[in-house]
Amino acid sequence: MRFDVGNTVALTMDKSTLPRPDAVLFDAYGTLFDVYSVALLAEQMFAGRGDALALLWRDKQIEYTRLASMSGRYRPFWDLTRAGLRFSAARLGLPLDRDGEDRLMNQYRHLSAFPENREVLLALKARGVRAGILSNGDPEMLDVALKSAGFVDLIDPVLSAHAVQRFKTDPAVYALGPEALGVPARRILFVSSNGWDAIGATWYGYTTLWVNRAGAPLEALDTSPTRIGTSLRNVLDFFPAS
Repeated sequence: MRFDVGNTVALTMDKSTLPRPDAVLFDAYGTLFDVYSVALLAEQMFAGRGDALALLWRDKQIEYTRLASMSGRYRPFWDLTRAGLRFSAARLGLPLDRDGEDRLMNQYRHLSAFPENREVLLALKARGVRAGILSNGDPEMLDVALKSAGFVDLIDPVLSAHAVQRFKTDPAVYALGPEALGVPARRILFVSSNGWDAIGATWYGYTTLWVNRAGAPLEALDTSPTRIGTSLRNVLDFFPAS
């Protein structure tokens, strides 16, 4: 079966060949929470440069997680997020003082959730599906984000890469899911809007859904997620209502 999303063409398994997963784990940043929603405040602070700052900030944040993880020099995700902001502002020539930095970092604590999230999480709960998070984010960051979005009662467990002091796509991070849920990775649906994360989780052994909201091409690594969708609502395809 072929599934087309924009310029993406990926091979996916037919629904009839997939057993219903026992649980679902969501990536947080980019998947449940819109990392680019910080552009609204950034635009108020730096007219005409808000989108550029948000884009570069996210790219640098992820680059720093990989650098820290691969080099064995772990630093909390919050610290790397701040470092990414500082670099990005300097690279773009933006006059970011400490007050402005704190405003943007506080906004990052309270990122906007994607509009379909609550509907999907409530549907999963109604269908008896355990739904958790597996994220690079620090426990405190995730706690604030979940409270801000009103998702605390809909997400369990909340698993952070901080526990192993490495970041995705290190297998030690993905291993947190099966350990916490007590089922094999293949029986867990891992959901991410980050293509690289969906590939990493697929390599680890999860059943995977890449939520390709941007219509991006598939990573050119000869690996496809189990399925590709365009919205978090595609999660419910794995858990049909009885």
